[in-house]
Amino acid sequence: MTTPVKHLKHPYISINKKIRDGEPVIAGTGIRVLDIAIRHELMGMSPEDIIISLPHLTLSQVHAALSYYYDHKNDMDKKWKESIENVEKLKKGCSSVMEKKIGKIKDIHR
Repeated sequence: MTTPVKHLKHPYISINKKIRDGEPVIAGTGIRVLDIAIRHELMGMSPEDIIISLPHLTLSQVHAALSYYYDHKNDMDKKWKESIENVEKLKKGCSSVMEKKIGKIKDIHR
């Protein structure tokens, strides 16, 4: 016997190729779902802390972004890791003016 799967809609989330290159954002804003997820997951911010730092958002929007993120976590995490790897590849190809003056900067992400 299989359990029926509910297809959830996320009314506060929109995806439009013309906005943030098609990444999911909070509707009516340029704030990516991933921006909210990073604040919550990596920075340890509560939804209340997030609306303090982004006062134009509502608590419902923040919770909707987190809900969307958790519903699509594997795909979003994979894309995020790929983008970090791409940035690292680009950084290896060129050094900044500051690095030329003071030397290699420690990588805090590793």
